[in-house]
Amino acid sequence: MDTTMRIGTRTDAESAASITIVSIPAGHPYVQRATADPRVTVLADPVAPGTDPAVWWPPAALDPAWIGAYADEASLLHIHFGTESFPPGHLTACLDAAHAVGWPVVFTLHDLEHPQLGDSSAYLAQLDELMVGADAVTTLTVGAARTVRERWGRRATVIPHPSVLPRSAAIEPAVGSGRVVGVHLKDLRPGVDGPGTVRVLGAALRALRDAGHDVRGEVRLHHRVRDADAAAEVRELCAASDALDLVEHERLEDDELFAALARLDGCVLPYRHGTHSGWLELCWDLGVPVAAPRVGFFAEQHDDGTVASFSRTDPAELATALGTLWSAPASRPASPARDALVEQRRRVRSVMDAAIAEHHAELYRRLLDGTHPLEGRTA
Repeated sequence: MDTTMRIGTRTDAESAASITIVSIPAGHPYVQRATADPRVTVLADPVAPGTDPAVWWPPAALDPAWIGAYADEASLLHIHFGTESFPPGHLTACLDAAHAVGWPVVFTLHDLEHPQLGDSSAYLAQLDELMVGADAVTTLTVGAARTVRERWGRRATVIPHPSVLPRSAAIEPAVGSGRVVGVHLKDLRPGVDGPGTVRVLGAALRALRDAGHDVRGEVRLHHRVRDADAAAEVRELCAASDALDLVEHERLEDDELFAALARLDGCVLPYRHGTHSGWLELCWDLGVPVAAPRVGFFAEQHDDGTVASFSRTDPAELATALGTLWSAPASRPASPARDALVEQRRRVRSVMDAAIAEHHAELYRRLLDGTHPLEGRTA
C-alpha cells in the first residue's frame, strides 16, 4: 500500500468539520505549519505558573492526569518530540489514558536516534512504547518509513517536512568574490561532531584550493557550548588553517540566521548521527546547496540535486560533493539564478505546505470517524 502523501480534494462537509487536537508540542514552527488546515485547532502548550511561556519542555500535556482533566477539550493526541525526559512506562501510561478518554494517538517519527542525547538507549525504548501504542504512525521520508516497517512491523505514512523560512522573511545576503562554505556547530549538542567536521572541511577546502577554487570555510560556534573540550579543539583547528574562519557568537536571531545562511555557496551539516534535518529544510528554502553526511535520510528530504552526500570522515568525498553542488548556476548567492530559485521554492512550498496540513487533517478525520485502520493499537 502506498502511504506517501498525496494532495487530496475535500468535500464541503469535510472542510467544515472542526478537529481539536493536543500536540506534543503545540508551539513549535513545524507543528504550526503541519496543522495549518482550517479544520484543525491545536490546544496551546500548558505553561506551569512562574515558568517561561517559550519553554514547552518537558511537555506538561503528556501526563495521564492532564489528559484525563482535559478529555472534553480535545479529541486526539499527536506526539512529535520532547519525550526524552520521561521515565520508562510513562508514555505507555499516557497512551492508555488517551485511549481511555476516546482520543486516538498519532506519532510522528522525526528521529531514529535522539540528536540531543549522547546515549539514545532510553529514547529507543520510548520508540518501542510509541510504536506499540500509537494508532497511526507518520514520518518524513521513505527510508525512515522502511526502517519503521523493518524494526517494528508498522506502516508509517510519509508526510514531508513543511517549510521553515517564514513567508515574510526578506533576505539580502552580502557576497564577496570567492566562494564561502559554512558549517554551524551551534552549541555542540551530542549529535554534532564539531572537531571531526572541521577537520574534514579544512582538508576538503585545501584540496579545492589546490584545484584552483577561490574558497574559504566559515565555522560558526556559540559562546556557550555543551562540550568545552570539543570547542577548544575546533578553535585550534581553525587557528591552524588558512582556509577556515571561526566566528563565535550568541545564538542568532532568526533574521541574522537567515542572512548568515543565505550568503553561503554551500552548507555542511556537522552531524555524527541523525535521521532528518530541519536545518537542511531551511537551507533548501534559502536556495543554499547542502553537503550532508551519509547518515540517516538527509539525502531523501530533497532528491533534486541540491543535497549531496559524503562520508563524514572523507575529505575527498566532501570536496567532490561541493564541486558537484557548485555546477548549478543557482549555487552562487545573490545571483539572479539564486533569487529566481528562492522565489520558485516559495511558490512550491506554498502548495506543499497546504497539502501537508490537509493530509494531517485528513488523517485526524479518518481516525476519529473510524475509517483509518487502527493497526497498531493495543487492546
